[in-house]
Amino acid sequence: MILITDSGSTKCDWIVIDSNGEQIHEKIRTKGLNPAILKEKKLDKIIRKSDELMQFKNQVTHVFFYGAGCGTTKPKLMLSEILESIFSNAVVDVQEDTMAAVRATINHNSEASVVCIMGTGSNCSYFDGSKLHQRVLSLGYTLMDDASGNYYGKELIKDYYFNYMPEDIKIAFEHKYNLEADFIKYNLYKQPNPNAYLASFAEFMFLNKESKYIIELIKKGIRVFTKNMIFQYKEELKTVPVHFAGSIAFFAEDEIRQVADELGFTVGNFERRPIEGLVKYHVNQLKN
Repeated sequence: MILITDSGSTKCDWIVIDSNGEQIHEKIRTKGLNPAILKEKKLDKIIRKSDELMQFKNQVTHVFFYGAGCGTTKPKLMLSEILESIFSNAVVDVQEDTMAAVRATINHNSEASVVCIMGTGSNCSYFDGSKLHQRVLSLGYTLMDDASGNYYGKELIKDYYFNYMPEDIKIAFEHKYNLEADFIKYNLYKQPNPNAYLASFAEFMFLNKESKYIIELIKKGIRVFTKNMIFQYKEELKTVPVHFAGSIAFFAEDEIRQVADELGFTVGNFERRPIEGLVKYHVNQLKN
């Protein structure tokens, strides 16, 4: 029995398949498991709290975990040890979320491409057809994560407080969220997962895309992301497409295509939920 897992900072999806590649349980969802942000006890608690997962813990032989925050050694090792302690009969393989995006978006296993993630956080890598190359090590939501959910949450809140929002958008924003300064600061500095809290504001953009202000805000983030991340691979971009994974990318597809035309790179595939592509990938691996 195999567990395939796709985790962001907000949510984590688990798919259980048997040795024949058949899904034997509906998708299981837990809170996000980002080991770069959450402590060991919290990660362990989130997993063990799922009765649906725990019913399979002794039957699982392999865990393929792809997640945000797993791109550096220490957090990756910590999460691996937690998973090994829970699924004690399983071989555990923990990969960064960028590899999930690669396997979910490329057209065939050896396709070279630049692959971007735009969800709660953001990232960008080059896949040469066999290996993943990362030219910028992510420093997380505080310093990086351009064009992500938490980036747009920060931009919306700042624009509201600096009075840059058009009046109609400002009123709609006030109606949808608690924007009291103390409440915002409490969630940013006193609660876990401030990046996921910020990302919760991004939905507002896609509910108000008829606004010129919103369209320009979305494009602004994509331009910054392109400059800082996609253009790290300028030479590769001459011959390969740029694929996108994550909910922000999925809902901003039109704006991404417009910025791509403006800045000169080729857009490839969009995948809202990488878990679906990951299941196909691992089922194919079982059959080969």
